[in-house]
Amino acid sequence: MSTTPATATIRRATADDAAALAELGAATFVETFGHLYPAEDLQTFLAKNHTRESWSRTLADPYRATWVAEHRNGRKIGFIGVGACKLPVQHMEITAGEVQQLYVLAEFHNLRLGTRFMEMGLEWLASQGRAPLYIGVWSENHGAQRFYARYGFSKVGEYGFAVGSTVDREFILKR
Repeated sequence: MSTTPATATIRRATADDAAALAELGAATFVETFGHLYPAEDLQTFLAKNHTRESWSRTLADPYRATWVAEHRNGRKIGFIGVGACKLPVQHMEITAGEVQQLYVLAEFHNLRLGTRFMEMGLEWLASQGRAPLYIGVWSENHGAQRFYARYGFSKVGEYGFAVGSTVDREFILKR
């Protein structure tokens, strides 16, 4: 377990975290991107991707790993998920890995959890022999693109990311 500025700890998520991660995943997605979508599209996306069942499958997948940050009051405030690459990369390498999700509630961005999450995720991906590494990021999320560039990721492609019937332009970054 790792500590970040005395207010949060980071630990590997377990099956017992599925419900909390469903709630946190939905909350961080809505907080970050909710304003971009019609309510029906947003609800369709959340109902597919941020349920206890979907998180239970994620946490049970031996080719993926998730870490969760907990505030000292017990509240879950951020997470990272990494694993085998699932992005639509042409001629993808069989050992390719991916930083699949990295979210922290906005009120806790000052704790530098993203940096700590990236270190843990990249270390785990390396331990699994995952290389090269990919990340999908919304084309208009310039802050995230700058963050990932600090870790050596650069744009190599694009794809459409569906949120309900809305399709976003996403960049594929590679390291």
